[in-house]
Amino acid sequence: MAKSLSSFLLACTLALLGSLLASATIVEHSLYIKNLTVNHLCRDQVIVAANGSFPGPTISVHEGDTLVVHVVNHSPYNISIHWHGIFQLLSGWADGAEYATQCPIRPGHTYTYRFNITGQEGTLWWHAHSSWLRATVHGALIIYPRPNLMRPLPYPFPTPYEEVPIILGEWWNANVIDVLNEGLAIGITPNMSDALIINGQVGDLYKCSNHDMYRLKVVPGKTYLLRIINAVLNHQMFFKIAKHTVTVVAVDASYTNRYVTDVVVIAPGQTVDVLFTSNQPIGSYYMAAQPYYSVPRVIPFGNRTTRGIIVYEGSTSSTPMKTVLPSYYDDSTAFKFYNSLTGLADGPHWVPVPLHVDKYMFITVGLNNEPCKSKKGKCPGPLGGKVSASMNNHSFVLPNTLSMLQAFYYGVSGIYTTDFPDHPPFKFDYTNLSLNESFMFAPKGTYVKKLNYNDVVEIVFQNTAMIETESHPIHLHGFNFHVLAQGFGNYNAREDRTKFNIVNPQIRNTIAVPSGGWAVIRFQANNPGIWLMHCHVDRHMPVGLATAFEVNNGPTPSSILPPPPEDLPKCFESDDILNSAVPSQANSLSYPNFSRGRRSYYMELNVGRTAHREKK
Repeated sequence: MAKSLSSFLLACTLALLGSLLASATIVEHSLYIKNLTVNHLCRDQVIVAANGSFPGPTISVHEGDTLVVHVVNHSPYNISIHWHGIFQLLSGWADGAEYATQCPIRPGHTYTYRFNITGQEGTLWWHAHSSWLRATVHGALIIYPRPNLMRPLPYPFPTPYEEVPIILGEWWNANVIDVLNEGLAIGITPNMSDALIINGQVGDLYKCSNHDMYRLKVVPGKTYLLRIINAVLNHQMFFKIAKHTVTVVAVDASYTNRYVTDVVVIAPGQTVDVLFTSNQPIGSYYMAAQPYYSVPRVIPFGNRTTRGIIVYEGSTSSTPMKTVLPSYYDDSTAFKFYNSLTGLADGPHWVPVPLHVDKYMFITVGLNNEPCKSKKGKCPGPLGGKVSASMNNHSFVLPNTLSMLQAFYYGVSGIYTTDFPDHPPFKFDYTNLSLNESFMFAPKGTYVKKLNYNDVVEIVFQNTAMIETESHPIHLHGFNFHVLAQGFGNYNAREDRTKFNIVNPQIRNTIAVPSGGWAVIRFQANNPGIWLMHCHVDRHMPVGLATAFEVNNGPTPSSILPPPPEDLPKCFESDDILNSAVPSQANSLSYPNFSRGRRSYYMELNVGRTAHREKK
């Protein structure tokens, strides 16, 4: 009897375990992108938003789920949606980087993003990857741990009472597309925003905004997980809560060792998860955020702080406790925060640092000058030119006739070149503010670095002072990377390699290269396709602070990029550029029937076009 009972219990346990392991599901959402009128700062402003809300909806999944998102573009602009920080293993067609992995979704058109989320959990986010539309088209993407009997607690830290996304953003009393285009047309940095926001609300320090403030009600003595996302276009941010400390437990959906701090520093594109405990006297307390300016400059207008309020249950206070934020230019506080974070070795989804390196790269990042082509012979940018930017003195330009990933898959030439250099073309004193003007010009082109499948790449990012020594948050699509070390001044391999942390470095997808300094990262190129790497300050990428990696297919069917989905957007009504293209040899060998299927598809497409023309 006892044996039968134990066998029964074992069978039940195995059945339950099997059901939990098989709990991955298809999670389906629709995002309707259209105009929305929002009132801030005493006026109505038309913005582009998702599902009639700003920020857009939070999308929640479990690790192992397949996410399917139908994006319907009812806006007047081209758009694409990037799933920031998602690996997109063998699903690069869903990465959502405009002209890199897809042509944009044109007004009146639809595209379905479909991808599996494997080996990741934590806080990420989604946002538009077209022009400056991510200013208002964005939202949180929360990946919960998959239910697992072998892991009774969901997190490697105490289970919080409640979880709350905190999205930092910006607000313009203008159309952000017009703001960007006007700046690019005359060659200067586009105008700064009119306000900063927390969860879509500007806070009480701006005009007409006493009640336009985010409020978080908390129960005394409880611990909350704040999932902080920096969706700001152009600023790193300081974030504090009056009279409280927080404990950092994760960054960029990667767990960290616990780090207690009274201030969080977060760059555009980054996420930081913190535990906040309501352990102060019952009352109300301001949470506040303001920019971290990594170079001294005149602040565009008087106030650059946004506030929300944390209200304890039972509080009767009408005057929240104030907090004192660091100076706008506090490099030491920013560096201390960034440099104090370490990865949770042996925690969930921990990946050890690869010790063998196949490719070493030294990449300078910074602003440049572009010769003025005005009839007046002078532009309002630096030295009478136009603002530009570069990596290794190569200024990146996105194509517009075909996506780079399509060119990679079909073997179409002329879309990009694979001659991005491993080192800058000449060495100089990178952080010297008194540089020769001839250093400030960089050629424009679509320059890409080619990698073999599974190459381990180590990159030294070196900030430059050709225009200014601003900190640049560099985001790598398709991969996480280990941050081995960072520091100020010019990188010195002999001295600075001794500072490398190869035991428990933080793992990120976006690294804020210190102002006038350097950072070293390492990653493994185990995902074939085209992957952008760019500055996540959105006034810098359009002027060239980017490059991309072309990662070759691997040796097995499970390491080869599959064909694109049938509804992949086209750059133009006709995609004749592909009709004469042939898939690359690797793809042709891997999919022997694909060429025939592709020809059939285009024959049907052309028959439909012919009928349409005849009808017209």
